Amino acid sequence: MFLKQNLLCFLVLMSLYAEAQDIALYQQFNGRFDYTAIGNSFNLTENGTSIDCEIHTEASAELTLNANQSIVAAYLYWAGSGTGDFEIKLNGQAISAERSFNDSLDENRVFFAGFADVTSQLQLGGSGMYTVSDLDLSEVIAPYCSSGTNFAGWAIAVIYEEDSLPLNQLNVYDGLQSVPENLTITLNNLNVLDNQGAKIGFIAWEGDAALAVNEQLSINGNAISNPPLNPINNAFNGTNSFTGATNLYNMDIDVYDIQNNIDVGDSAATISLTSGQDFVMINNIITVLNSQTPDASIRLNDNAIACGDSNILLNYTVYNTNSTDPLPGQTPIAFYVDGVLVGQTTTQNEIAINASETGSIDIMIPETDATSIEITAVVDDDGTGNGIVTENNENNNSNTQVLELLILSPVIPIAGALACNEGLGTGTFDLEAILNAQVNTSLNITFYESLEDLAADTFEITNPSAYTSNSDMQMVYAKVANLPCYERYAFALTVENCPPFVPQGFSPNEDGANDWFNIQGLYDIFERHELKIYNRYGTLIFEGDNSLRWEGRINRGLNNHGNLVPVGTYFYILNLNDPNYKPIQGWVYVNY
Repeated sequence: MFLKQNLLCFLVLMSLYAEAQDIALYQQFNGRFDYTAIGNSFNLTENGTSIDCEIHTEASAELTLNANQSIVAAYLYWAGSGTGDFEIKLNGQAISAERSFNDSLDENRVFFAGFADVTSQLQLGGSGMYTVSDLDLSEVIAPYCSSGTNFAGWAIAVIYEEDSLPLNQLNVYDGLQSVPENLTITLNNLNVLDNQGAKIGFIAWEGDAALAVNEQLSINGNAISNPPLNPINNAFNGTNSFTGATNLYNMDIDVYDIQNNIDVGDSAATISLTSGQDFVMINNIITVLNSQTPDASIRLNDNAIACGDSNILLNYTVYNTNSTDPLPGQTPIAFYVDGVLVGQTTTQNEIAINASETGSIDIMIPETDATSIEITAVVDDDGTGNGIVTENNENNNSNTQVLELLILSPVIPIAGALACNEGLGTGTFDLEAILNAQVNTSLNITFYESLEDLAADTFEITNPSAYTSNSDMQMVYAKVANLPCYERYAFALTVENCPPFVPQGFSPNEDGANDWFNIQGLYDIFERHELKIYNRYGTLIFEGDNSLRWEGRINRGLNNHGNLVPVGTYFYILNLNDPNYKPIQGWVYVNY
């Protein structure tokens, strides 16, 4: 243990001298919370009174909680003379200091304090006896004995929740500051709505009950006391206000009623500690104030930017945790991309204590050459950095998320395809064959009728191997996977009228086979065509169009209207009325 306490002592002594850690806010609890504290000294007697300068290596204290008090946090502090012992045990369980503090009276008298969060251990153990052991300063305190600065001790601040309590704001401040003559500490982050039951407590080290020279605790200029344990002129006298113990040699666990020394609306309080002779170090200060305010915070949920997208649907959640009042509806929310305001919205409903509300907003990403953007969401921000809601904590209103931009390459044009009009301007295409003939890929391919559908993955063409186009000229877009994004190809589908095929004859005998002059590739394709039939004498006997087929009957001339023509050869003229085709003429044989 001697090696543990003194290793490199002389190397670090000068850096420790005159250094201390200012008391600052460590943790805040908002709700139906209060606290108690236990601890004990390792000193056998008040320091400076023992000739042998002996000290214990373990000490115990009993925690007593009511059945309706639930532990939400427990913080263990320990301190003593020397450069530090930061490996101890609590009820036999090894504890390592998560944080450490140091202070000094001069270059020869240095002191330390350690901190550990022991919440889980106390939640499991509950009320009962707690013992801190393996804190052994017996080899290092001798030089401190002559000046009466030999000490060691431990304390646990226990924050608990109880349904019958008012809604409080409980602030835990810590550090290590000494009070050789006068020490002023400003406590910020307060929000006093009702001073009823307000109190302040502290953990202090190295106070001597026998020294009471100008030893006083003041808040906002008013000296306070807690008689009979803590007279107004002897604040640091080895007592525990919670348990009534008076034998905490060279340490104090004290709490004071301050409801008449702090005002509604206060956001800060000034604590003054004086000691005309006794050297005292403050390690922890806890305030309990009635406060009914919300605490808005926000989190950007899982968001991602689609390939080539300049818009993003941001999903977010607004919380009102660690609060003592509902968060009002219509609380403003602002969204920034790389510091530029890009969107605003509000909460929709009142958010209860410890509840949340999820929402979403469409934002436009500003043009940028960067490969990523930083999106920041700020709740209780009207877009100018100003809020409208008074909160427990004004410093937890924002959340930032970095998103990678996925840049799309330009659309790649490839050769299209041509198909014959199959009627009413439709044609059939094998889209996969068109693409594969020009793009060598085995990756996943999908086809769309517009770039918008391609980007949104909507209305995918489901039959690409036999796709029917309904337009004379139609663009089709292929999406080819190419992580982390994809390639886009575009090609045109053209449907045109192909030359019709004219049969050499037909037999209109109503046997269901070849009963009419079926010119293939004509009807519903050349929709403006005109068909004229002449007999062998050159007499016009029939005129037809897209809606009237020739079934071997006469509809022109003076006689025989509606009669079938005799067996024989007939002359036809087919005018397609298409600028790409000349009239077609020839002979057709009619037989029965």
